[in-house]
Amino acid sequence: MISDIYRVRFAPSPTGYLHVGGLRTALYNYLFAKKNNGKFVLRIEDTDRNRLVEGAEEKLIDSLNWSGLTFDEGPGKEGEFGPYRQSERLDIYKKYSDQLIAQGDAYYCFCTHERLQTLREEQQKQKLPQAKYDKHCLHLSKDEVAKNLADGKSYVVRLNVKPGLPVVFDDAVKNRVEFTTEVIDDQVLIKGDGFPTYHLANVVDDHLMKITHVIRGEEWLTSTPKHVLLYNALGWELPVFAHLPLLLNPDKSKLSKRQGDVAVEDYRDKGYLKKALINFVALLGWGPQDNQEILAIDDLIERFSLDRVNSSGAVFNVDKLNWLNEQHLKLTDKNELLDLLKLELADSEYKDVNLTDTKLLMIIESMLERITFVKDIITGSSYFFEAPKEYDETVIQKQWKENSADLLKQLKAEYEKINDPVKEDYEKSLRTVAEKNEVGAGKIIHPLRLAVSGVGGGPGVFDITNIIGKEETIKRIEAAIEKIKPAN
Repeated sequence: MISDIYRVRFAPSPTGYLHVGGLRTALYNYLFAKKNNGKFVLRIEDTDRNRLVEGAEEKLIDSLNWSGLTFDEGPGKEGEFGPYRQSERLDIYKKYSDQLIAQGDAYYCFCTHERLQTLREEQQKQKLPQAKYDKHCLHLSKDEVAKNLADGKSYVVRLNVKPGLPVVFDDAVKNRVEFTTEVIDDQVLIKGDGFPTYHLANVVDDHLMKITHVIRGEEWLTSTPKHVLLYNALGWELPVFAHLPLLLNPDKSKLSKRQGDVAVEDYRDKGYLKKALINFVALLGWGPQDNQEILAIDDLIERFSLDRVNSSGAVFNVDKLNWLNEQHLKLTDKNELLDLLKLELADSEYKDVNLTDTKLLMIIESMLERITFVKDIITGSSYFFEAPKEYDETVIQKQWKENSADLLKQLKAEYEKINDPVKEDYEKSLRTVAEKNEVGAGKIIHPLRLAVSGVGGGPGVFDITNIIGKEETIKRIEAAIEKIKPAN
């Protein structure tokens, strides 16, 4: 038995941003751990020294923390299975590499880059299905190997794959998977710089960290037979494998930055709520039994199971993400939205506009059904923060009539009579003017909306007047009467 509790890990390479596919992998591991009272481990796989990006590890952890996927063990949260950066575990990998060599399950390879390139070209000319190492160095004598090592000759360590053997394993998503060693190369395990490749480090770390379930992307499925061979050679129990379906663009191509944003930080910066992004990513390849779509993190933990993960690719539909963001906005506590709106305002041209929390909450309430992001309150209803600088010509053409200015003058006079008006007072005064002039209320409502907002749509006009207040409403009516002329 690997462990008496379930242990899973997310093991990114610090080579850039956290991809949304990586977020999904981390999320499924996190949900599985929390559902089963297990442990969620973060391991940094930084053995490819040529691809490291300075600061990438910190950004990865920051994105995970922002998403709410806090790990139980990892860098900065050292447990009994650390260190959790592979670059700090080189002696461990060498120990097991030496063991594999001693057993005959791995061997030193001293072939030069030039020889390997020539071998690859020859195999391509022969139109072989795949380029594979020809095991040349496996047949070196012990004396030759010892001399090469003593002379300091550059080498790698390769896995000794025996030909003609089946490699079979069960996968929680793909079911039973079968390979043959005929299609498995003598994979490099230790590179020329002394660092392990992904394959050796991954297997050694998963075993030593007592990982019970390896939940990772489908792109690693073809590597798993090599890992199974390593587990078997080292006499270790296999974890449960679960390979998640690919994320696809709407055209069914693999999700890539060429067709849109793929970094978690991009979606954060665009204003998506983390709970909406998590909800959306969870549904990319998995769904609850009752087909409920709007799910908070606690709901996801309660309902998640590997047996409901699909085996086919999942389409990344931004329209669905936007819809989920709208739904989660409506379910968010208004004080939380207030804090978010204040942050957006502080970074906008209206940072110096002084509105009370009460007014801001009224604005949020009036706009909540009309927005996808909190910042849409600012971009879509600037009239709450400043008087209109121009007026929609289309609305003028349709709604501003010869008598509109006169009706608004009368309305202004009514508003001037009111002390401390509430929303109903603005409407009552307008209907009084409409009745006096024997016109429908719409004949005044539309010009009033244009006067106070500059546009023809948005929340109720009396919501707007109530929020901006009596004095500002009167000022805007006066400005509109002066500036707007009826269409010819």
